[in-house]
Amino acid sequence: MSQPPNQPPQPGGFGAPQDQPPGGFGAPQTPPPPQGAPQTPPPSGPPQPGYGYPQQPGPYAQPGPYNSGPYAQPQQPGPYGSQPGYGYPQQPTFPGGPGTPPPGGSGSRNPFKGRPALVIAAAVAALAVIGGTVWAVTGTGDDGEKKKPVAQKSDDAKPAASGGAPVNPGDGSGDGDEETADLNEGRQAGESKVLWYKEAPDAPGSGADAQGMWITDKTAVKAAYKQLFAYDVTDGKPTWAPITFPQKICAVTPEKTAQDKIVVAYMSGTSDRAECNQLQEIDLATGKQGWKQVVPDGELFDSTLSVELGVSGNTLMVARSQSGTAYDVTSGKKLYDKKRYGDACFPAGFAADATSLVQVASCGAGGDNEHDEVQGLDPKTGKVLWTYKYDKGWRVERAYSVAPLVVYATNEDKKVWNISSFTASGRVQAQVGVQEDFAPECGWAILERDLQGCTGVVVADNTLYLPTEATSGANEIVAVSLADGKEKWRVKSPVDETMLPMKAEGGRLIAYVEPSYDAGGQVVAIPTTGTAHTPAKLLQNPQGAADIEGSFYSRDIDWADGRFYIASTRLTGNDDAKEKLMLAYGK
Repeated sequence: MSQPPNQPPQPGGFGAPQDQPPGGFGAPQTPPPPQGAPQTPPPSGPPQPGYGYPQQPGPYAQPGPYNSGPYAQPQQPGPYGSQPGYGYPQQPTFPGGPGTPPPGGSGSRNPFKGRPALVIAAAVAALAVIGGTVWAVTGTGDDGEKKKPVAQKSDDAKPAASGGAPVNPGDGSGDGDEETADLNEGRQAGESKVLWYKEAPDAPGSGADAQGMWITDKTAVKAAYKQLFAYDVTDGKPTWAPITFPQKICAVTPEKTAQDKIVVAYMSGTSDRAECNQLQEIDLATGKQGWKQVVPDGELFDSTLSVELGVSGNTLMVARSQSGTAYDVTSGKKLYDKKRYGDACFPAGFAADATSLVQVASCGAGGDNEHDEVQGLDPKTGKVLWTYKYDKGWRVERAYSVAPLVVYATNEDKKVWNISSFTASGRVQAQVGVQEDFAPECGWAILERDLQGCTGVVVADNTLYLPTEATSGANEIVAVSLADGKEKWRVKSPVDETMLPMKAEGGRLIAYVEPSYDAGGQVVAIPTTGTAHTPAKLLQNPQGAADIEGSFYSRDIDWADGRFYIASTRLTGNDDAKEKLMLAYGK
């Protein structure tokens, strides 16, 4: 088994992808430990087939609207000629985690289907440094297509409401047409009810983003195109007047602050030179607009054409294409910049949670030392706390969690992926050794890495919960230990539809089961401890709303205080179809 060349030990652990042994990888197994170290027996089980080339049209082909229409992504020029990936940020080769969906819904095939490859030590002696068992696995999986409700546009020719709040009053009646006259009609005993339903404001023909959904104890706030809407969580009535920005919203903080504030970025104009650099703080409780800021451009090739926002404690990080600027989220005051460093390393993305901030850097573009690095940062000062270096050929795509840090990475050459968990000091704790086709729903980033743009993946209590791909009928949720990368348990969807984890609370995993042609969706609770993990139904949504529930063009989902929310994250701009904005269920 050959080792990657020229990889000395790195502070905080080793990240060298391991080469394929002759004959392909077999069942999960532990590499030989350093001389004199305790011997660890390999796990039992039948051998698994080695990996091959993905069986799909082209190595990275994505079905659906990525290849044509409004989501066809133009190639981004770079300062290094045709060198992809590192010289200039462009759309990622692999737009998400395993099972990354097109905007029309979940379930496009994974270009690394069934082919995990584990990031192991650069030298065998590194195993003495990395705490935790390391497995190397691979598999093949079948090529069946996932069956689920398809995002369909309504045949109703009535255009959506233009501007302002959606016209329906929030009682589940839509705007009074036959299709949505009463979404609770025929509701059966024990079923939940539609608390309210909102249609989207008008959007341009090229489409518009509707990113962001924030739920407080009283208010549900939704962004759509140029506006923010606020609805009472119980009846959908507006809690404050819609906020209309001068230009389209281009980025938002995914999570609200501890003070129920968010930050919205909107474009500086409408021309081709317009930038996503206007920041506005918003109070979710009142709709009051707080501080404003203009994000400056970075150096050459480092623009604010597109940005990503994240909040850690009182620090707001604004990520440009090749740098980041931190602000005090309570005042808008600039704190520090994160710029190029070392051997041509530039920040390519950031991930944040309430206490932690992580930076992913792209280094050595076009050279022998080309690689990605992950760094833990002090959110208050930007000081680097630790650095973890991946080997050449590996690209960090997603951070499934920040504290604890769980990273999904891909290798373009080997057509394999890796999921690793890290300790607080930046050492590899374990790597997922489960042979499976995982299918969280992940978004698409063009000029920067959308590290936290995935739903359908949960990390809690030292456990990673991932949905499998449903090739036909029901899928499963797999619980993976972050301590050793092994499967703890798995549970099948209670019906022949996809089940996605949403969040963990009270010793339970809360999951969403998608609707079918003759039944609404479900919200279920799965016990995370003990030996029984049977889903218990929390909500059974009414059949009368199943068509709307199952046909959001691109969606976000949430569960809060016993209510289930589903909302659009992208508007098509098609005036021949009424577009959906948000739907809320409860008892």
